[in-house]
Amino acid sequence: MAKKKLKIGVLFGGKSAEHEVSLQSAKNVINFLDKKKYEIIPIGIDKNGKWLLGNISNYLLNNNDPKLIKLNKSNNEVILTTEGSGALVSMRDLKNCEKLDVIFPVLHGPFGEDGSMQGFLKLAGIPFIGPSVLGSAVGMDKDVMKRLFREAGIPIGKFIAVEKTAKISFKEISKKLGLPLFIKPANLGSSVGIHKVKNEKEFYAGLKDAFQYDNKVVIEENINGREIECSVLGNENPLASLPGEIISNADFYSYNSKYIDDKSVCKIPAELPKKTIKEIQMMAVKVFKTLSCEGMGRVDFFVTKNNKIIVNEINTLPGFTAISMYPKMWEASGLSLPKLLDKLIDLAIARFKRDQKLKTTV
Repeated sequence: MAKKKLKIGVLFGGKSAEHEVSLQSAKNVINFLDKKKYEIIPIGIDKNGKWLLGNISNYLLNNNDPKLIKLNKSNNEVILTTEGSGALVSMRDLKNCEKLDVIFPVLHGPFGEDGSMQGFLKLAGIPFIGPSVLGSAVGMDKDVMKRLFREAGIPIGKFIAVEKTAKISFKEISKKLGLPLFIKPANLGSSVGIHKVKNEKEFYAGLKDAFQYDNKVVIEENINGREIECSVLGNENPLASLPGEIISNADFYSYNSKYIDDKSVCKIPAELPKKTIKEIQMMAVKVFKTLSCEGMGRVDFFVTKNNKIIVNEINTLPGFTAISMYPKMWEASGLSLPKLLDKLIDLAIARFKRDQKLKTTV
């Protein structure tokens, strides 16, 4: 008798400035999931937060154009029940329409990568791919993340976190961090709202834009170094891939150079001394464990001319687009994208079974 296919809910879109990136990632994940092993259930979240159960043939519109790609809103609105069965319920007739075995939240940014979705999926009692609530939350907040790195003795650049209500002085901050410097929303990714600042005018314009996306902003020193990334995979005993290098033709690795203009070159594996590669891999695993991550993560580094390694950040739900570094680094390390997706599903189920053994009553 043929083995029953696992039902994999691929969750994408969401109320985030990274909505369109998520659509591109979901398209690639769905294309490469093994159709012999899995029944794939596309679930798009629109920009208002509605969950839409899609048809595998038309869940996206303009899916070959990163500028125009969008969610097909003609799909059936559903909700995920929280009684522990992993059931999707249709809003049309309030009847169960799908019972999922695993959810892959192919979501980037707030409401998907920051622990809020992970908490909801835990309440729903369904295995899901990627870190759980704590790892997701601290991995998303660049301020808290960097403070934990500092506590663990992980090398980072100088930074200052500022709240929206604070009095912010360009003179004081530029004196501490130097120029140019970077302004980033604390809880966002994909280079959305990020500005490289060279003068006072750019500083206050950058702050104004960054505060549109978050109530807290991180201001970082500029580090002259090669941009190196490393993928991590696993639960209790994570492994690191061969590192890769981003060579951007833009002033920095911006949203457009990542997803639209295609002006950047990814060199995988990165050309680095063997000793440096090993140090990066060990540091990537340390970062992953320091933040209580599980499943997957992509750790971003700077490597200076004298091969000093500085950690920039972790991405706990890295991109899975056709040009994304996370799957490409594993491919260069001998793990194809379909096999990587298999492994991520296995890790999600293993963690769920492990946690199910914990007592919830006294």
